[in-house]
Amino acid sequence: MDQKLEVDIIPVSDVDRAREFYQRLGWRLDVTPPGIVQLTPPGSGCSVQFGATLTSAAPGSAKAYLIVSDIDKARDELVAAGVEASEVFHLGPGGPASGPAPEHRSYGSFVSFRDPDGNIWLMQEVTTRLPGRVDAVTTTYASVSDLADAMRRAEVAHGEHEKRTGEADPNWPDWYATYMVAEQAGTELPI
Repeated sequence: MDQKLEVDIIPVSDVDRAREFYQRLGWRLDVTPPGIVQLTPPGSGCSVQFGATLTSAAPGSAKAYLIVSDIDKARDELVAAGVEASEVFHLGPGGPASGPAPEHRSYGSFVSFRDPDGNIWLMQEVTTRLPGRVDAVTTTYASVSDLADAMRRAEVAHGEHEKRTGEADPNWPDWYATYMVAEQAGTELPI
């Protein structure tokens, strides 16, 4: 039986201030019973909830990840929304290092920010899932933006494929599809 994470509760001290903050990020305000605020990040299958009586955790004690397909664009959107965000960083041998991961390696680049209560959000760039993380039979994209980014990566890879073969590939739609499914599933990419 499938088990899907639906909601995570985050502790806040001011519900109205938190709602305004997350809506400024473009998160959708969902319909909920009175006393509960639920917001869903764009493209996410999981939401966050907060309310005066939902948790006894201290406001600002939560830490969560958001996965994005373009870390630079995600940071730009945070800054445009008036959020104080870290510079893009990656984890080097000695700890955090400035700039994106070499070659924008999937899972390697990060941006952090805090909500008004100090809850920490870490954005992580993921373009290719590790093997076993995605079922190749049910490849999906969370948003139009994620699908478009995957198509752009496939276009670049396909251009290299045509350079190697020395000829135009009239079957490019099948090649793109194979590439995109393999990339999502974390399996071997076509060459």
